Amino acid sequence: MQPFILSNNDVRVPRIIYGTAWKKSATAGLVSLAVQNGFRGIDTACQPKHYDEAGVGAGIAAGLGDGPTRTDLYLQTKFTSLSGQDPDRVPYDPKALLTDQVAQSISVSLQNLQTDYLDCVLLHSPMPTMAQTLSVWRALESLVKSKVIRQIGISNCYDLKDLTTLYEAARFKPAVIQNRFYADTHYDKGIRAYCGQQQIIYQSFWTLSANPHLLASKTITSLSSAYKRTPAQILFRYLTQIGIVPLTGTKSEIHMREDLAIFDFELSIEECRAIHELL
Repeated sequence: MQPFILSNNDVRVPRIIYGTAWKKSATAGLVSLAVQNGFRGIDTACQPKHYDEAGVGAGIAAGLGDGPTRTDLYLQTKFTSLSGQDPDRVPYDPKALLTDQVAQSISVSLQNLQTDYLDCVLLHSPMPTMAQTLSVWRALESLVKSKVIRQIGISNCYDLKDLTTLYEAARFKPAVIQNRFYADTHYDKGIRAYCGQQQIIYQSFWTLSANPHLLASKTITSLSSAYKRTPAQILFRYLTQIGIVPLTGTKSEIHMREDLAIFDFELSIEECRAIHELL
């Protein structure tokens, strides 16, 4: 089993997570394959526009079989506001109060994922105002209090002020932030530093897609040759060693196995420092 990192809420989070966006009708089969190959963290969202959350649930049920159980999995979904939904496929009442939309969305997620609790729920992105963001957060906190959700976090939050304001106002502190990991935001250097101070787990997505220049760099290709690993494995291993939890959405079983095999080797401090310079 791959290593875990312990969150500030004492929840075990796998150091690499399988992402399920944009897989449509292939979702169930791919999720089942991911679980069978050893992934113990699954990320999804109650957002039919980009995710087949019911397919994720079916894939998990098929993947578990006689092997691992639900308690072996870290299952993470998201509440997505109306602005991020397909108007024809909103998974809750669009006319309901915001707090009711949250409750309805979580209820749909529990049904889709065939579970009675969620390990983590992320606010898919900050709301237009901090007051609305805190309103959603309070609704999620009530579900943490009732043990429907074990911990909560936020995604697509690139303004450090927004994160610090949320953290300071929260009764249940954000345990996770999940952001696009790319050069346009300087790889979230300030946000990642704050996460380190507050023991917030930083999850990265678009880690490979947004960084072909990193994968093609002399530093990473040289390490790839030296370790007889792919450039993607080198980058993922570096990230896990500095405390980042990357998402991988590969549709290839070979790549799934390669992603999970990153814990079979370890980069030196000097090698990590060389990759750090690329960021």
